[in-house]
Amino acid sequence: YYSVIDMRLDGGLGGVVAGQKNVVLISDTLNIGFTACKHANGRDWWVVIIKGKSNSIYKVLLTDQGVQTPFTQPMGVATVDRNTIQPVFSPDGSKFAYNLYYGVFGNVINETRIFDFDRCTGNFSNPRIVSWGSAYACLGLAFSSSSKYLYTVSDFDTIHQINTDTSNLQASKQVVAINDGYFSPPGQTLLQTGFWTMYLAANGKILISSGSGVVDLHYINYPDSGGLACDVQQHALPMPCFTGGSNVNHPNYYLGCDTTLGCPCLFSTGLTENGEYDFKAKLSPNPGRNGFEVLYLLPQNKSGVLTVYDQQGRVMHRENLPQWSTLHAVHAGNWSPGVYQVVIESGGERGVSKWVKY
Repeated sequence: YYSVIDMRLDGGLGGVVAGQKNVVLISDTLNIGFTACKHANGRDWWVVIIKGKSNSIYKVLLTDQGVQTPFTQPMGVATVDRNTIQPVFSPDGSKFAYNLYYGVFGNVINETRIFDFDRCTGNFSNPRIVSWGSAYACLGLAFSSSSKYLYTVSDFDTIHQINTDTSNLQASKQVVAINDGYFSPPGQTLLQTGFWTMYLAANGKILISSGSGVVDLHYINYPDSGGLACDVQQHALPMPCFTGGSNVNHPNYYLGCDTTLGCPCLFSTGLTENGEYDFKAKLSPNPGRNGFEVLYLLPQNKSGVLTVYDQQGRVMHRENLPQWSTLHAVHAGNWSPGVYQVVIESGGERGVSKWVKY
């Protein structure tokens, strides 16, 4: 695949000149898919894409000043042509993986390649390979929330789990699901709900698409549980429309600073001027009449509690906020007009916002 990354940004460093738009940053033979990981300074971003017909990877650093000139790093593995699929970083940013297949369908060699990643320097190291013997390609990849388990699809019909915290990755792999042959929607005989790409969703579950245009997605209920306890639910998530092959591709926005890697922290400490924690809470509408929605960002891998107090300190509403949730609605149609305190608590921290009912 002859591909181009077209960075549509203003401003920049190196190869992207300030004030220009639609500047072609990389024009080369590139492999399918690219991904990103937040820098250890908590502010910048690493964007990576695998170079085709090589053993190297392109790395682009996005800073508050713009886009730095791309550079490449040899990955210390055998050269590949172009058949790499769904590169992905672990949620904690310490690991990177992609699938690779070569040969002809019916007799394909598959590999899951796993690397350590330094969020400060952007360097990849310690390549490890898990080999698969199958008739068709390995496809989707996704890490669990803790970054311990890596899930991958082979032959469009099998899901494997790899424990990336062990020294023998090859021995840790195990089958956690085999496709049951379900057709979607029910009654038709053309579109089978196979396994395709994966995505770690905001609720900590892993969503799995199908290669065919179907209306039901699969998901892994407890990705941080070993073996069959991860609980793969096949064609259990109905969608409002047909979808095929694709999945969403978001980096982990929750990652903060990691000064243990040698980089200074260039991001906010998370504390407001009065010493309370900044959960990035936004209330809308504010003022409002019947209630509001609160958009927030909890600490990574932490659940929380949302409490609303009236002016006398009475609790008007209290509800748990699930791990990785970011949006919650509060109904207040029968409350008296006035000013209310909206308190979010998580990970030992506390943040307060005000909402006005008229």
